[in-house]
Amino acid sequence: MTAVNWKLVVDCAEPLRLAEFWSEALGYQREDHSGFIERLIGFGAVTDADWTELNGRKVWRNAAAVRHPEDPFDGASGVGLGRRVLFNAVPEAKQGKNRLHIDLHFGPERRDAEAERLTSLGGEVLRVVEELGSTHVVMADPEGNEFCVQ
Repeated sequence: MTAVNWKLVVDCAEPLRLAEFWSEALGYQREDHSGFIERLIGFGAVTDADWTELNGRKVWRNAAAVRHPEDPFDGASGVGLGRRVLFNAVPEAKQGKNRLHIDLHFGPERRDAEAERLTSLGGEVLRVVEELGSTHVVMADPEGNEFCVQ
C-alpha cells in the first residue's frame, strides 16, 4: 500500500477566524481561493451568498484553509497539495473534549513565550501539565478546540 494524502478538517462556527488563528499559530499561509471564486462566479456556479471579501480578496464564507508555505499548491484553485488544515462551518457548537488534537513543538526554551503569543491571538491556556519528566501547556483555540504547546 502507498502512503495516503490527507488534510486535517476542523468543524467550526467561524472558519475565517480560525484560519487566521491557525495560520499564525503554525506559521502556515492562508490559502488564496480568490481566483477560483472569480472563475466560479463567471460560470454562474456560485452566488454572492457563497463568498465575502477579506483584505481585498474574495474568500469562501463557510470554509477557509491554511497550508505549509513550502508545500506545493494548485495555482488554479489555490488549494494546498501537502500539509494543510481546512476549516468548515457547521451549525452545531463544539461539545466535549477533543478526541484528536495538535501538539505544537517549540521546545522548552520557547514553550511559555509561544503560549503567551497564542493567547494574544485569541487562544486560552487551560492548564499546565507536568508528567513523566516533561511539561506542556494545554490550550484552546478561539472556538475551544484543544491543542498542546510543548
